[in-house]
Amino acid sequence: MTDRYNVAIMGATGAVGQIFLELLAERDFPMDELRLLASSRSVGKQLVCGERTLAVQELTHDAFDGIDIVLSSAGGSISKQFVPSAIDAGAVVVDNTSAFRMDADVPLVVPEVNPQDLDGHRGVIANPNCSTIIMVVPLWPLHVRHHVRRVVVSTYQAISGAGAKAMEELETQTRDVLSGKAANPRELPYQIAFNLFSHNTKIGPDGYCEEETKMIRETRKMFHDDGILVTPTCIRVPILRAHSESVNIEFEEPVTADEVRSILAEAPGVTIVDDREGNHFPMPLEASGVDDVLVGRIRQDLSRPDGTGVDMFLSGDQLRKGAALNAMQIAEALIERGQLRVKK
Repeated sequence: MTDRYNVAIMGATGAVGQIFLELLAERDFPMDELRLLASSRSVGKQLVCGERTLAVQELTHDAFDGIDIVLSSAGGSISKQFVPSAIDAGAVVVDNTSAFRMDADVPLVVPEVNPQDLDGHRGVIANPNCSTIIMVVPLWPLHVRHHVRRVVVSTYQAISGAGAKAMEELETQTRDVLSGKAANPRELPYQIAFNLFSHNTKIGPDGYCEEETKMIRETRKMFHDDGILVTPTCIRVPILRAHSESVNIEFEEPVTADEVRSILAEAPGVTIVDDREGNHFPMPLEASGVDDVLVGRIRQDLSRPDGTGVDMFLSGDQLRKGAALNAMQIAEALIERGQLRVKK
């Protein structure tokens, strides 16, 4: 008989929380109780997960009694406040915020990359940043076969990464601008309709924003390689929910574009969309609602006559693989590896 687990979603009313509800039903997660936790403002709100309709409960330090696994996406400060209580109650937490990602004692995991890092976890596993996840899913199998020396990545990040209210703001601004009204930014620092701007996280003294620094540090942690060089430029674009990335890879040895395509065709979590004749390549519209990262525009970097450079373009759903799906896959991997014990 398959064990079944009591699950809590922390931040159930947010954009990622909504995808957790979809995925728990879609993937038939072995679940008994499902507890939906959010702030007091949302208490009593009815949410649907498959055939279940459940009322949101208030997130408190006592809300985790009897819970086996917590899927958390309520913001970094909330995670720092409540995750210790969940662990004390005996739950394992998969946290989708930045709160624990760079903690040396906390595994940072993409299951296609480093599931072995789940071994010996101490009650919390960190979900990487969305832009990092979408990059490393295709980058890792290439790194395994031909060591990657350097990555230059430019991101085109959907507004879903800023939350449900920001998605609503993009829709509202678009309607306003098309009707001749002025855009009125509230959730975002600038007009996003018909515009793009540098990622709206704090710029550090080195000129990199927090989002870019996350991509550098998280890639090195998951690859267990402090020598890999990553230089990102992260940009917000007026797209609802799928990130795209232009990636230039420098290998330590010559690698052909055909070999890259062959490796990625067999890689888990990757779908090749690389139709040169039809000029059809990854698009955020086609990546939205899809689990895999779409990869195309695979071509030799002509600026490197030694054959060590390859370019590619990616699109991946920020709310699914970039957030909720990766967390769900971590939970499933914990079960498969015998690292999530149901309470008796």
